[in-house]
Amino acid sequence: MKIVDLEPGDPRLTRDLLPVLLELRPHLTEDLFLAVLAEGRGQGLRFTAAYDEDGACVGAAGWRTVANTHLIRKLYVDDLVTASAARSTGVGHALLAHLEEHARAASCTALTLDSGTQRTDAHRFYFRERLAVTAFSFEKTLR
Repeated sequence: MKIVDLEPGDPRLTRDLLPVLLELRPHLTEDLFLAVLAEGRGQGLRFTAAYDEDGACVGAAGWRTVANTHLIRKLYVDDLVTASAARSTGVGHALLAHLEEHARAASCTALTLDSGTQRTDAHRFYFRERLAVTAFSFEKTLR
């Protein structure tokens, strides 16, 4: 497996990564994804792709480092998804390990993510990867 950090403007962002990301974020269109990339880059948003030995993108992670008063500096994972056909093959583990390396290199005190309450399979994976539930996440939809 090959893990690649994709830079802004890299055609693999839409060609390879977006189809995998759509399994987690089906509301995205290519135009909306590009708009999020343009705005999010200034906020530290990055994307990493996992490729199998045949060169197919099988995993995607969106992430950023964030400074806050709680953890001082953390690596926050916005998106983490393995293509459905490649689940339980080590893709998620490899992506998390890669992101943890980024976090350590940036002197982060933690790697964090939010996961929807309905994603019980993902929760089992996170527990196996030694992530802990440390808080509730609350949101109020604004129209």
